[in-house]
Amino acid sequence: MTQSVVLAPITESLPAFINSAQYSKVFVIADANTRKYCYSLIKPLLPKHRLVTVPSGEKHKILATCTTIWESMTDAELDRHALVINIGGGVIGDMGGFCAAVYKRGIDFIQVPTTLLSQVDASVGGKLGVDFQGFKNHLGVFNIPNSVLIDPFFLKTLPEREIRSGFAEIIKHCLIADADKWKVIRQNDFEEQNWEDLIAHSVKIKQQIVDQDPTEKGLRKILNFGHTLGHAVETCFLSKSESERLFHGEAIAVGMIMESYLAFKRNLIDKKTLIDIEEFLFATYGRVIINPEDVEAIVGLTRQDKKNRGNEVRFSLLEGAGKCGYDIAVPVSEMRKAIAYYMG
Repeated sequence: MTQSVVLAPITESLPAFINSAQYSKVFVIADANTRKYCYSLIKPLLPKHRLVTVPSGEKHKILATCTTIWESMTDAELDRHALVINIGGGVIGDMGGFCAAVYKRGIDFIQVPTTLLSQVDASVGGKLGVDFQGFKNHLGVFNIPNSVLIDPFFLKTLPEREIRSGFAEIIKHCLIADADKWKVIRQNDFEEQNWEDLIAHSVKIKQQIVDQDPTEKGLRKILNFGHTLGHAVETCFLSKSESERLFHGEAIAVGMIMESYLAFKRNLIDKKTLIDIEEFLFATYGRVIINPEDVEAIVGLTRQDKKNRGNEVRFSLLEGAGKCGYDIAVPVSEMRKAIAYYMG
């Protein structure tokens, strides 16, 4: 099933969607940030509706927050002909979609992604879920939203760090599927990137991959390049102080350098490709300080990765710029070396 993604001003796309179907009720999910900065832009475009606001941040993407949402949906007496609208970044898209997908065995929902990360990645592909016992996206389902309405205008509501985080997924899409675009983005500094063009490019790449493998049995796994060690680093840092925690894209940038080193040591990419990747990522994100005592925790967290099979931790590794393999088993000893390489 090809996902409906509309890249247009929200003032056009949202009324058009609402008018295209008859819904019994409309239910809007936002977090504290999107309630403050984005909801006011959308409220006048909507019919009568119920709004639920949840706390912002990855640490709230848990079943307890889902319970709050489900209670509000129940109080609003939503039936199976209601519509859920998720306004926010990846956390709201993942969690709000998950709540809609299981409420009364599933009701319609659309995504209105408001961060660069969610516009280029999280909102496309139908992956929904929540974190559980500290493990990212441990509980979830595949369910395609009825539409994804992307408006680059929302980027104006974001701090620079949030946009920089989303850029990591754009870089990933280039590295796994478009060597020419990888050359293009390296010619510009972060501040000079054409976000509207890059959003459209990333959505196209992800849709092409997801259309071929909707439930991640094979090819779709290449979208996890940088994520096996990157997710482990991100999860490890969740236990640290608020000021030390990493945004998703920042952790994926770390993971892409580590996993590019794994690819280089296996002769899947050459030294120049490795250097190009690490120089661009270090220039864009700096170097995250990883304490030596965290290395074993990071390695241990990879054992919960969803690509694993049996006792094998499986990676998606580059096979040159613009190409990626998957289901590549990597032993702990190699992971430790990749982490050490990143640490310098």
